[in-house]
Amino acid sequence: MTDHRTTVAELRDLVRAFVDARDWQQFHTPKNLSMALAIEAAELMEHFQWLSVEQSQEVASHQEKLAAVGEELADVLCYALAMANALELDLTTTIQAKMVKNQAKYPADQFRGRYGPEDTTNA
Repeated sequence: MTDHRTTVAELRDLVRAFVDARDWQQFHTPKNLSMALAIEAAELMEHFQWLSVEQSQEVASHQEKLAAVGEELADVLCYALAMANALELDLTTTIQAKMVKNQAKYPADQFRGRYGPEDTTNA
C-alpha cells in the first residue's frame, strides 16, 4: 500500500478491521475518539516542542526522528478515520465541502504568501 495506490476507503477498512477484530466499537464513541485524536495530536506536537522553525524542518532528514513523527501522525490519521467510520461521514465529500468554504474565506489572490488580512509583511 502506498499513497498513490491506496484509497481513503481502503484505509478506513484497514482501521475498521483492526477495531472489529478487537471488539473496540463499544469504546469508539465520537467523544472518546475526539479525545484520543487530540491526545495523539499533542503527542505529535511533542516532537517539535522547543525546536526552531529550521530544526523542525530538519526532522525530515533524520530517519529515527522522522519515523517517530510518522508513527504519531499515523495515530492521528487512524483516529480520524475511526471517527469517520463511527459517524459514517464520507471524508471526500466532507473535505471537498470544507475546501469550498476555505476558498471563499481565503481567496488565493488576497492570501497568497500571508496568513491573514492584518499581515502587512507583504504589503
